[in-house]
Amino acid sequence: MEQVTLKALASVSHDEFAAILAGPPAQAAAWVAAAAQNGIVEAQAVYGQYLLDGHGVTRDAGAAFTWFAHAARRDHPMAMNMLGRCYAHGWGTTACAPVAVYWYRLAARSGLDWGMYNYASALALGNGVEADRAQALRWFQRAAELGHAKSLNFVGSFYEDGWEVDADASIAFDYYRRAAEGGDFRGQFNYARLLAARGESEAAVHWLRQVPQTATASFVAKMRTWLAASPVKAFQALADDFNTVSHAGSLATTFGATLNPTRESRA
Repeated sequence: MEQVTLKALASVSHDEFAAILAGPPAQAAAWVAAAAQNGIVEAQAVYGQYLLDGHGVTRDAGAAFTWFAHAARRDHPMAMNMLGRCYAHGWGTTACAPVAVYWYRLAARSGLDWGMYNYASALALGNGVEADRAQALRWFQRAAELGHAKSLNFVGSFYEDGWEVDADASIAFDYYRRAAEGGDFRGQFNYARLLAARGESEAAVHWLRQVPQTATASFVAKMRTWLAASPVKAFQALADDFNTVSHAGSLATTFGATLNPTRESRA
Protein backbone atom coordinates (compact mmCIF):
# COMPACT_ATOMS: atom_id res chain seq x y z
CA MET A 1 0.00 0.00 0.00
CA GLU A 2 1.39 3.38 -1.00
CA GLN A 3 2.49 5.81 1.70
CA VAL A 4 0.69 9.15 1.77
CA THR A 5 2.41 12.08 3.41
CA LEU A 6 0.75 14.68 5.57
CA LYS A 7 1.77 17.30 2.99
CA ALA A 8 0.01 15.39 0.22
CA LEU A 9 -3.05 14.92 2.41
CA ALA A 10 -3.26 18.62 3.16
CA SER A 11 -2.90 19.61 -0.48
CA VAL A 12 -5.93 17.78 -1.92
CA SER A 13 -9.32 19.44 -2.25
CA HIS A 14 -12.55 17.92 -0.98
CA ASP A 15 -13.54 16.92 -4.54
CA GLU A 16 -10.13 15.40 -5.21
CA PHE A 17 -10.32 13.39 -2.01
CA ALA A 18 -13.80 12.15 -2.95
CA ALA A 19 -12.42 11.02 -6.31
CA ILE A 20 -9.59 9.16 -4.55
CA LEU A 21 -12.07 7.33 -2.34
CA ALA A 22 -14.11 6.37 -5.39
CA GLY A 23 -11.00 5.01 -7.12
CA PRO A 24 -8.97 1.80 -6.69
CA PRO A 25 -9.48 0.32 -3.19
CA ALA A 26 -5.76 0.14 -2.36
CA GLN A 27 -5.29 3.82 -3.19
CA ALA A 28 -8.37 4.81 -1.19
CA ALA A 29 -7.17 2.78 1.79
CA ALA A 30 -3.76 4.45 1.73
CA TRP A 31 -5.25 7.92 1.86
CA VAL A 32 -7.82 7.03 4.52
CA ALA A 33 -5.10 5.40 6.63
CA ALA A 34 -3.01 8.57 6.42
CA ALA A 35 -5.98 10.72 7.43
CA ALA A 36 -6.78 8.36 10.31
CA GLN A 37 -3.20 8.38 11.58
CA ASN A 38 -3.28 12.18 11.52
CA GLY A 39 -6.27 12.31 13.82
CA ILE A 40 -9.21 12.82 11.46
CA VAL A 41 -12.00 11.06 13.33
CA GLU A 42 -14.18 10.34 10.29
CA ALA A 43 -11.22 8.68 8.61
CA GLN A 44 -10.58 6.58 11.71
CA ALA A 45 -14.11 5.19 11.52
CA VAL A 46 -13.87 4.55 7.78
CA TYR A 47 -10.44 2.95 8.04
CA GLY A 48 -11.78 0.62 10.71
CA GLN A 49 -14.47 -0.45 8.26
CA TYR A 50 -11.90 -0.93 5.49
CA LEU A 51 -9.86 -3.18 7.79
CA LEU A 52 -12.92 -5.14 8.82
CA ASP A 53 -14.04 -5.66 5.21
CA GLY A 54 -10.59 -6.05 3.63
CA HIS A 55 -11.27 -3.07 1.39
CA GLY A 56 -7.92 -2.20 -0.18
CA VAL A 57 -6.06 -3.72 2.78
CA THR A 58 -5.61 -7.14 4.35
CA ARG A 59 -8.48 -7.92 6.66
CA ASP A 60 -7.50 -7.33 10.26
CA ALA A 61 -10.32 -7.41 12.80
CA GLY A 62 -8.00 -6.50 15.66
CA ALA A 63 -6.77 -3.36 13.92
CA ALA A 64 -10.34 -2.52 12.88
CA PHE A 65 -11.42 -2.75 16.51
CA THR A 66 -8.60 -0.40 17.53
CA TRP A 67 -9.57 2.25 14.99
CA PHE A 68 -13.26 1.99 15.85
CA ALA A 69 -12.30 2.46 19.50
CA HIS A 70 -10.24 5.58 18.69
CA ALA A 71 -13.17 7.17 16.84
CA ALA A 72 -15.83 5.96 19.30
CA ARG A 73 -14.02 7.58 22.21
CA ARG A 74 -14.20 10.82 20.27
CA ASP A 75 -17.99 10.42 20.06
CA HIS A 76 -18.22 9.28 16.43
CA PRO A 77 -21.71 7.69 16.20
CA MET A 78 -21.00 5.03 13.57
CA ALA A 79 -17.75 4.06 15.28
CA MET A 80 -19.71 3.59 18.52
CA ASN A 81 -22.14 1.35 16.66
CA MET A 82 -19.34 -0.64 15.04
CA LEU A 83 -17.54 -1.04 18.36
CA GLY A 84 -20.79 -2.54 19.59
CA ARG A 85 -20.80 -4.90 16.62
CA CYS A 86 -17.25 -5.95 17.40
CA TYR A 87 -18.20 -6.78 20.98
CA ALA A 88 -21.36 -8.55 19.83
CA HIS A 89 -19.54 -10.83 17.40
CA GLY A 90 -16.05 -11.06 18.84
CA TRP A 91 -14.46 -9.20 15.93
CA GLY A 92 -10.96 -8.30 17.12
CA THR A 93 -11.94 -8.59 20.78
CA THR A 94 -13.65 -10.93 23.22
CA ALA A 95 -17.38 -11.11 22.60
CA CYS A 96 -19.39 -9.45 25.36
CA ALA A 97 -23.09 -8.74 24.79
CA PRO A 98 -23.55 -6.24 27.67
CA VAL A 99 -20.61 -4.15 26.42
CA ALA A 100 -22.04 -4.32 22.89
CA VAL A 101 -25.32 -2.96 24.25
CA TYR A 102 -23.46 -0.14 26.02
CA TRP A 103 -22.01 1.08 22.73
CA TYR A 104 -25.25 0.55 20.80
CA ARG A 105 -27.05 2.68 23.39
CA LEU A 106 -24.52 5.49 23.03
CA ALA A 107 -24.81 5.34 19.23
CA ALA A 108 -28.61 5.35 19.48
CA ARG A 109 -28.64 8.32 21.83
CA SER A 110 -26.35 10.18 19.46
CA GLY A 111 -29.08 9.96 16.82
CA LEU A 112 -27.64 7.21 14.60
CA ASP A 113 -30.33 5.06 12.99
CA TRP A 114 -28.15 1.93 12.95
CA GLY A 115 -27.39 2.40 16.64
CA MET A 116 -31.11 2.70 17.35
CA TYR A 117 -31.79 -0.44 15.35
CA ASN A 118 -29.11 -2.52 17.05
CA TYR A 119 -30.06 -1.27 20.51
CA ALA A 120 -33.73 -2.00 19.80
CA SER A 121 -32.87 -5.50 18.57
CA ALA A 122 -30.99 -6.22 21.80
CA LEU A 123 -33.91 -4.93 23.87
CA ALA A 124 -36.42 -6.97 21.87
CA LEU A 125 -34.54 -10.22 22.42
CA GLY A 126 -32.98 -9.54 25.80
CA ASN A 127 -29.51 -9.97 24.32
CA GLY A 128 -27.03 -8.42 26.76
CA VAL A 129 -29.77 -6.41 28.44
CA GLU A 130 -33.09 -7.17 30.12
CA ALA A 131 -35.76 -7.69 27.47
CA ASP A 132 -38.05 -4.68 27.08
CA ARG A 133 -40.28 -4.81 24.02
CA ALA A 134 -41.95 -1.49 24.77
CA GLN A 135 -38.63 0.33 24.80
CA ALA A 136 -37.46 -1.67 21.78
CA LEU A 137 -40.49 -0.49 19.83
CA ARG A 138 -39.78 3.13 20.73
CA TRP A 139 -36.23 2.85 19.37
CA PHE A 140 -37.37 1.01 16.23
CA GLN A 141 -39.92 3.77 15.68
CA ARG A 142 -37.30 6.49 16.11
CA ALA A 143 -35.07 4.81 13.54
CA ALA A 144 -38.06 4.25 11.25
CA GLU A 145 -38.82 7.98 11.38
CA LEU A 146 -35.34 8.49 9.90
CA GLY A 147 -36.21 6.11 7.05
CA HIS A 148 -34.20 3.15 8.36
CA ALA A 149 -35.54 0.25 6.29
CA LYS A 150 -34.84 -2.62 8.70
CA SER A 151 -36.47 -0.73 11.53
CA LEU A 152 -39.51 -0.01 9.37
CA ASN A 153 -39.87 -3.75 8.88
CA PHE A 154 -39.67 -4.49 12.58
CA VAL A 155 -42.23 -1.83 13.48
CA GLY A 156 -44.45 -3.57 10.93
CA SER A 157 -43.90 -6.85 12.77
CA PHE A 158 -44.94 -5.28 16.06
CA TYR A 159 -48.19 -4.11 14.48
CA GLU A 160 -48.85 -7.40 12.75
CA ASP A 161 -48.27 -9.42 15.92
CA GLY A 162 -49.85 -6.93 18.33
CA TRP A 163 -46.71 -6.49 20.43
CA GLU A 164 -47.05 -3.45 22.72
CA VAL A 165 -49.68 -2.05 20.31
CA ASP A 166 -53.09 -3.14 19.06
CA ALA A 167 -52.65 -5.49 16.11
CA ASP A 168 -53.36 -3.61 12.89
CA ALA A 169 -52.71 -5.29 9.55
CA SER A 170 -53.17 -2.06 7.61
CA ILE A 171 -50.48 -0.25 9.59
CA ALA A 172 -48.20 -3.30 9.31
CA PHE A 173 -48.78 -3.33 5.55
CA ASP A 174 -47.69 0.29 5.22
CA TYR A 175 -44.53 -0.23 7.28
CA TYR A 176 -43.63 -3.35 5.28
CA ARG A 177 -44.18 -1.43 2.04
CA ARG A 178 -41.79 1.32 3.09
CA ALA A 179 -39.24 -1.24 4.31
CA ALA A 180 -39.46 -3.05 0.98
CA GLU A 181 -39.06 0.15 -1.00
CA GLY A 182 -36.06 0.99 1.22
CA GLY A 183 -34.32 -2.24 0.18
CA ASP A 184 -34.75 -4.41 3.29
CA PHE A 185 -35.08 -8.04 2.24
CA ARG A 186 -37.24 -9.00 5.24
CA GLY A 187 -39.50 -6.06 4.48
CA GLN A 188 -39.73 -7.20 0.86
CA PHE A 189 -40.72 -10.69 1.95
CA ASN A 190 -43.27 -9.49 4.52
CA TYR A 191 -44.76 -6.97 2.08
CA ALA A 192 -45.09 -9.76 -0.50
CA ARG A 193 -46.86 -11.96 2.07
CA LEU A 194 -49.47 -9.32 2.78
CA LEU A 195 -49.88 -8.46 -0.90
CA ALA A 196 -50.60 -12.13 -1.58
CA ALA A 197 -53.13 -12.17 1.26
CA ARG A 198 -54.88 -9.32 -0.54
CA GLY A 199 -54.94 -11.33 -3.77
CA GLU A 200 -52.23 -9.24 -5.43
CA SER A 201 -50.04 -12.18 -6.45
CA GLU A 202 -48.33 -10.47 -9.39
CA ALA A 203 -47.13 -7.59 -7.21
CA ALA A 204 -46.09 -10.08 -4.52
CA VAL A 205 -43.96 -12.02 -7.01
CA HIS A 206 -42.22 -8.79 -8.03
CA TRP A 207 -41.09 -8.16 -4.46
CA LEU A 208 -40.17 -11.77 -3.79
CA ARG A 209 -37.81 -11.66 -6.76
CA GLN A 210 -35.97 -8.77 -5.11
CA VAL A 211 -35.25 -10.68 -1.89
CA PRO A 212 -32.28 -12.86 -3.02
CA GLN A 213 -30.37 -9.79 -4.19
CA THR A 214 -29.49 -8.84 -0.60
CA ALA A 215 -30.76 -11.64 1.64
CA THR A 216 -28.63 -14.14 3.52
CA ALA A 217 -28.44 -17.68 2.17
CA SER A 218 -30.28 -19.02 5.24
CA PHE A 219 -33.14 -16.56 4.74
CA VAL A 220 -33.49 -17.49 1.07
CA ALA A 221 -33.51 -21.19 1.99
CA LYS A 222 -36.36 -20.63 4.45
CA MET A 223 -38.21 -18.49 1.91
CA ARG A 224 -37.83 -21.20 -0.73
CA THR A 225 -39.40 -23.74 1.64
CA TRP A 226 -42.25 -21.31 2.39
CA LEU A 227 -42.85 -20.71 -1.33
CA ALA A 228 -42.88 -24.41 -2.16
CA ALA A 229 -45.54 -25.04 0.50
CA SER A 230 -47.68 -22.07 -0.54
CA PRO A 231 -51.10 -22.69 -2.13
CA VAL A 232 -50.32 -19.82 -4.52
CA LYS A 233 -49.13 -21.42 -7.76
CA ALA A 234 -47.08 -18.39 -8.75
CA PHE A 235 -45.15 -18.79 -5.49
CA GLN A 236 -44.58 -22.50 -6.05
CA ALA A 237 -43.05 -21.68 -9.43
CA LEU A 238 -40.65 -19.25 -7.78
CA ALA A 239 -39.29 -21.82 -5.33
CA ASP A 240 -37.06 -23.47 -7.93
CA ASP A 241 -35.75 -20.12 -9.14
CA PHE A 242 -33.99 -19.33 -5.87
CA ASN A 243 -31.18 -21.88 -5.94
CA THR A 244 -28.46 -19.25 -5.83
CA VAL A 245 -28.10 -16.13 -3.75
CA SER A 246 -26.34 -12.93 -4.73
CA HIS A 247 -24.99 -10.75 -1.93
CA ALA A 248 -24.68 -6.99 -2.20
CA GLY A 249 -21.74 -6.96 0.20
CA SER A 250 -22.61 -3.44 1.28
CA LEU A 251 -21.35 -1.85 4.45
CA ALA A 252 -24.92 -1.80 5.66
CA THR A 253 -24.81 -5.57 6.16
CA THR A 254 -21.99 -5.01 8.61
CA PHE A 255 -23.46 -2.01 10.34
CA GLY A 256 -26.67 -3.67 11.48
CA ALA A 257 -27.70 -6.68 13.50
CA THR A 258 -29.56 -9.46 11.71
CA LEU A 259 -31.66 -10.39 14.71
CA ASN A 260 -35.30 -10.76 13.76
CA PRO A 261 -37.80 -10.47 16.63
CA THR A 262 -40.66 -11.94 14.60
CA ARG A 263 -42.54 -15.21 14.59
CA GLU A 264 -40.39 -18.23 13.72
CA SER A 265 -43.02 -19.29 11.19
CA ARG A 266 -41.94 -16.39 8.98
CA ALA A 267 -38.92 -16.77 6.74
